[in-house]
Amino acid sequence: MKKVELLSPAGNMDSLKAAIEAGCDAVYVGGIMFGARAFAGNFSNDELLEAIKYAHLYGVKVYLTINTLVYDKEVDKFLEYVRFAHENNIDAVIVQDLGMFDLLRRKFPKLEIHASTQMNIHTYDGALLAKQLGIKRIVMARETPIDIIKKIKEEIDIEVEVFIHGALCISYSGQCLASALIGKRSGNRGTCAQVCRKKYDLYDENNNKLNDNNYLLSTKDLCTLEHLDELIEIGIDSFKIEGRMKRSEYVYLVTKIYRKAIDNYYKTGNLNLKQDDLINLKKLFNREFTKGFMLGCHNDNFTYELRPNHKGIELGRVLKNNNNELEIKLINDLNVHDGLRIIDDKEDKGLVVNKMYVNNKSVIKAFKGSVVKIKYDKYVKPGSKIVLTTDYNQLNEIDDILKHKQRKVLIWANVIARKNDFLKLKITDGINTIKVISDKKIEPSKNNPITEEIIKKQINKTGDTIYKFSNISVLVDDDIFINIKDINNIRRKAIDELNNKRLYDLEYEEKEYNLDVPNFVEEKKDGILVPNLNNYENLKEKYDVIYTSNLKELNDDVIIKLPRVINTDINVKNPVLIGDFGSMLKYEKFETDFSFNVVNSYTVAFLHSIGAYRVTLSYELSLKQIEKLVETYKSRYKKHPNLSVIINSYPESMISKFNLNKKYKVKSSYLKDQFGNKFLVRTENNNMIIYHYDKVNTYDKKKLYDLGINLVRKNDL
Repeated sequence: MKKVELLSPAGNMDSLKAAIEAGCDAVYVGGIMFGARAFAGNFSNDELLEAIKYAHLYGVKVYLTINTLVYDKEVDKFLEYVRFAHENNIDAVIVQDLGMFDLLRRKFPKLEIHASTQMNIHTYDGALLAKQLGIKRIVMARETPIDIIKKIKEEIDIEVEVFIHGALCISYSGQCLASALIGKRSGNRGTCAQVCRKKYDLYDENNNKLNDNNYLLSTKDLCTLEHLDELIEIGIDSFKIEGRMKRSEYVYLVTKIYRKAIDNYYKTGNLNLKQDDLINLKKLFNREFTKGFMLGCHNDNFTYELRPNHKGIELGRVLKNNNNELEIKLINDLNVHDGLRIIDDKEDKGLVVNKMYVNNKSVIKAFKGSVVKIKYDKYVKPGSKIVLTTDYNQLNEIDDILKHKQRKVLIWANVIARKNDFLKLKITDGINTIKVISDKKIEPSKNNPITEEIIKKQINKTGDTIYKFSNISVLVDDDIFINIKDINNIRRKAIDELNNKRLYDLEYEEKEYNLDVPNFVEEKKDGILVPNLNNYENLKEKYDVIYTSNLKELNDDVIIKLPRVINTDINVKNPVLIGDFGSMLKYEKFETDFSFNVVNSYTVAFLHSIGAYRVTLSYELSLKQIEKLVETYKSRYKKHPNLSVIINSYPESMISKFNLNKKYKVKSSYLKDQFGNKFLVRTENNNMIIYHYDKVNTYDKKKLYDLGINLVRKNDL
């Protein structure tokens, strides 16, 4: 059985080194541009070079996240950046934008490409299409059930990566427009404002408030530690830890705990988890844990409505609050310098413990079961819960480990020292073998003959290198003399050559980008999407193209809108409007919906080239950007595209496997934010759809026709 890869996040160089020290097999990093975590530390070009070399010495792969949508005006910079990374031995790139994927696979045929979870591949057909297109690995949508992943691994020769720990999105990744629509910060452009972590109230159709707590869309954190054996058994290739925004201590500890469990399983057939493993993970960061939809999490166990921040672990309850002094009964140990949060009725309060007393004596550590007194000058209600949010000793221990790097690459050595011959050294790391011969012959000894022990001692002096000798075998003649300097020189030379071998060069090739696309007639059509065809005759008079999501009403001239998250096979004879990547493989006459996130001319060309009759542009494009896209397309391909734009409609801002209507047992509802905006919440195909509170793209149709758009569509809710 091939051992699963453990893939860790690295938002900066400190986190990368922490991940490697903890035992990861690969890291994923982002540059200054085109990464889905624009607010992480990220890597400059020089830092990226340093990161690749540092990781490769340890045998760790480096994957570059370039998983944002890319506008036409940015493509040259995008290509220049990828070229730089590819020339400097990046192991793979992670891509969301379909046009950029197609451009890269044609320009750089030797570059390994991974499909980001932002591509929202969640079906067998999606995996099969990815394989046919040349994608080496797919990062599955986090909602994909384990039985689908198992079938993919059994039947399709493609690498599969899944998230195993960290923050979750409430929406299917790549399918959330909420941040872009509300805060003008696009999650698809790496600047998500995390509107799902904000406060909301939920009301039913009769305006009855349904919720008690406010963080209705704030997900728990994913933790699959107790289920790793099940995931290993189905043949998943890579386990991914989320957290490029997290500090290096977090990256180290999460990687270390998962590394230990994975290694235990391969050695013994059991994960051999300890209770402290989960407690340590919770101390460092948690919003409560969920095993996630991949592993069958129940709808009611996916969100944590009380608060969106670090929950810590419970420390105790306030017994008294007298004279600015809290008296707390501990259910876990407490140390000076630990960080606490007081969970109060009105608002949480935070403090750092600088002094504390047990039995009126100052202590630096208080144990579980004791009553501790802490100075605090704000009122706290007796009975309030206290949680530990920062374990000072835990962080200090990790920092100490990271200061004294302990991860070593094991190597083996063989030394041959024969009279009247050259000193010979062979070292190997199990993959690379280095042979070095000294430049002078060994002479007979006059006084102090060299011994096997002396040779081993000198060869074993690896100093501050990354290597550690697992075994050194020496074949040495009696009564010979070798200068210690010569032994050191041959060792240093062998280590240098091994370094060069481990800093491998990947094959690089660049070709011209060429793509043949069909030419479409320039038209000015009017379209509408309706939930049913009750008013069909009137619609035919007003609109050139009619779409419906009602699969039961199949008029021959109607286009059927399919769900963008597909859980079952849907067989229809009509042309279809698809929103799912895998559907491109299944239907003969199809056009693509807004959920394909089309923002550049390359994506339009790619979709047309594999059969899309018409392509709907993203809600995130402005009129000016639409104009640039059409102009660029015509200039490059000398053809007219068949494009659609949605106007004067309430966009679907989120689609989620989690369902508020199901949780609160209502047919439909609406969310109200702190500004009074109301977001309609509906259930479609067992998924929750949240609509934006206002109509967008209130464009004049004539302007769009003038820009070269063939179909202008309205969505009628």
